[in-house]
Amino acid sequence: MTDIKTLNDNFRQSLQGGRVMLTAGIKAKTHDEIAEILEEVRSFDYKGQKIFFKIDYYDFNYEYMSENPADPTITNRVLTIMLADEY
Repeated sequence: MTDIKTLNDNFRQSLQGGRVMLTAGIKAKTHDEIAEILEEVRSFDYKGQKIFFKIDYYDFNYEYMSENPADPTITNRVLTIMLADEY
């Protein structure tokens, strides 16, 4: 079984296998800025501006928390990207 860190890194780097949520502050940026932020989330840096992201683990219906985040057969990941002051 794959460990949670590897599953999270795979999701963060590919943005596949879950949902990506953008907060209002991120959505207010230009299309090009959002694309750049998404690219930088993959490598953790965006022009010196603090951008936070978190990954939550849900069941396949996105209703409840996953019983086992290490099991990709029962877990959907949600990546939320936000400005530091939105946290």
